[in-house]
Amino acid sequence: MADPELVDVVVVGLGVGGEEVAERLAEAGLSVVGIERDLVGGECPYWGCVPTKMMIRAANALAEAHRVNELAGSAQVQPDWAPVAKRIREEATDTWDDKVAVDRFTGKGGRFVRGSGRLDGPDRVRVGDQVFQARYGIVLGTGTRPSIPPIDGLGDTPYWTNHQAIEVEELPESLLILGGGAIGLELAQVFARFGVRVTVVEAADRVLAVEEPEASEVAAAALRADGVIIATGVKAERVSHDGQSFTVHGGGAEFTADRLLVVTGRRAHLEELGLETVDVDASQRYLPVDERMHAADGIWAVGDLTGEGAFTHIAMYQAAIVVADVLDQMRRTKGGPDPSGTASVVGGAAGVASAVGGAMSAGGATAAPGSVPRADYRALPRVTFTDPEVGAVGLTEQQARERGINVQVGYTDLTTSARGWIHKAGNAGFIKLIVDADQGVLIGATSVGPAGGEVLSGLVVAVHAAVPLSQLRHMIYAYPTFHRAIEDALRNLK
Repeated sequence: MADPELVDVVVVGLGVGGEEVAERLAEAGLSVVGIERDLVGGECPYWGCVPTKMMIRAANALAEAHRVNELAGSAQVQPDWAPVAKRIREEATDTWDDKVAVDRFTGKGGRFVRGSGRLDGPDRVRVGDQVFQARYGIVLGTGTRPSIPPIDGLGDTPYWTNHQAIEVEELPESLLILGGGAIGLELAQVFARFGVRVTVVEAADRVLAVEEPEASEVAAAALRADGVIIATGVKAERVSHDGQSFTVHGGGAEFTADRLLVVTGRRAHLEELGLETVDVDASQRYLPVDERMHAADGIWAVGDLTGEGAFTHIAMYQAAIVVADVLDQMRRTKGGPDPSGTASVVGGAAGVASAVGGAMSAGGATAAPGSVPRADYRALPRVTFTDPEVGAVGLTEQQARERGINVQVGYTDLTTSARGWIHKAGNAGFIKLIVDADQGVLIGATSVGPAGGEVLSGLVVAVHAAVPLSQLRHMIYAYPTFHRAIEDALRNLK
């Protein structure tokens, strides 16, 4: 077999995070090999964020049309899935073709290899018959895949994952969804608004179980108003398929539909990565990393693989740290200033501070001159794009109390705000603030409403920067906006 080919960096898995790392390092002048077996860009542009939000935009347009009758006269609307499917194919996914993404990477100087990359000892990656030796390191960004529960009979049925749900050209008459998390609820509402009879089966006692109970209540009420049947506290025990329809058996009940969508979580498949060749435990659900994304000596990891949250914004945030760290390591290895001149700020993250004339920071951690930003997830934002949207940041009330924090809670119903009253139809929502009373700062918040995800931005800043409550109380909040309800929630702190 030929000797390994020496390159600067090998990136295994070109999902959102891996693609960002590979492109930025190639732009900085490094020789970068990017390896991807599926589609460059990963889940987000093809089966996640982008196409689902196109679906949600279309479904919400239908809902708004129905609200005309309450606000502005009368309207009739006829759902048609064809333009939605067409837009997903043509505008979002190029019919699930990644040529544009591959060309973008190679156009920046990267080298693309299609295949499954696997560690082959320290600093080495094997893909097929090729072996690459990395001078400066290896970056893993192989993401996650759907975690299918071990339910009797399920594996023998043609169930859907999010892939089939996004690719569907003709909608079924009825749909069963196993899983009442963010993905399950978003898709449930979309399909229901296009006329599909939808049932959501969730093992926990409420949907959106990771969020505040009040958020679960609002989301469940909204979906039920769209005709979705929600069955919580039901553990699926068996699935059967007669060639025409699916039946889920559990909790003494049966649920039947034409199609079954399974969205019960995701997991990293570490056993496929050759981690044992670098003495890393491959039996874990996710690959743990430190605050600079180090998974092992000379190995970084980014994105869903790390278990810090299955969000594109987390992958991009981590990617920026990795790029800065790799370039800093290259500078130190060569014993001089960063030869690319770009290690200071890559992808929005502060890097080698000496290149920009002073210390900078990322994620709330101050970086000394010549250092790299550290990851900080205290102000991790998350949004469930149902109608109303559910935005949240930091700790929930329960999480804060479990940590022994002296908690104050501020709550206001969005419908009692001026903008909520004006908005009228579709105005359900609330603002909930979680405060560390001893420190006098916001440590968590939930924003539910027609623009819940957008209102969240100010709350993220407050948590991230530990803005004192005294300053938040004395800010000027524009009138009449949804975000002005934050002022009411502050006033209601108890």
